[in-house]
Amino acid sequence: MWIFYIIIFFMGASVFSFVNVLIYRIPAQMPFGNDRSICPACKHVLNGYDMIPVFSYLILGGRCRFCKAKISVRYPLVEVLGGGLAVFSFYWFGKLEDGSLEGILRAVLVFVLLAVLTAISFIDIDTLEIPNGLVIAVLSCGIVSIVLFPELGIVPRIIGALAVSLPMMILALVIAGAFGGGDIKLMAAAGLFLGWRCVIVAFLVAVLTGGIYGIYLLASKKKDRKGQFAFGPFLCVGIAAAVFAGESIIQWYMGFLI
Repeated sequence: MWIFYIIIFFMGASVFSFVNVLIYRIPAQMPFGNDRSICPACKHVLNGYDMIPVFSYLILGGRCRFCKAKISVRYPLVEVLGGGLAVFSFYWFGKLEDGSLEGILRAVLVFVLLAVLTAISFIDIDTLEIPNGLVIAVLSCGIVSIVLFPELGIVPRIIGALAVSLPMMILALVIAGAFGGGDIKLMAAAGLFLGWRCVIVAFLVAVLTGGIYGIYLLASKKKDRKGQFAFGPFLCVGIAAAVFAGESIIQWYMGFLI
């Protein structure tokens, strides 16, 4: 079985190599479909052996083969993240030992969602914006999940689309800058995938992790009280946590209260 997970790891890393392309090209409004990959520094077209996930970075010593410019360590780290998320998705949902097609399709859908969330996170870090196209991709995952995760039901999904996004929108109208429009739309799309219970979990995880990060920024004086930072990555972390452990977190919390 381990050989399948090795294959899945490298497939996931390859997909996240494309996620790196999205992270770089979407904010720059560059096409990402048919155009060849280039070095950001010298603009030289890269060959296939320059883009082998993780290995090319190591072989080239973290520098462009043509101009010797330093390559950001973000690229291989994102690829390793993709490999790990692919393995985790298939381990959690795939049921490879049973050969379940339903399990495989569920794992693929979750992995695609995680890939989109990763792109959203890094683009938000770089630009403080969440592209509408990626929000639509999350929404599309939610629509497909109606078929692949039918046990959740359509009503909890519809409520989920509003349970967090609507209060966020109201708060943003009352307090300027409380939440960005991209954050609100992201949680509406995620709510369709997660349902109302787990989308609330996702938001609470985001607030907790984002709050800890905000305290760190204030304590280290990297931001003042009026400073802004990207909240999208924390929403994405919360969504991912809710996908895998949302109901477990709810059960733990209810047990803690009782």
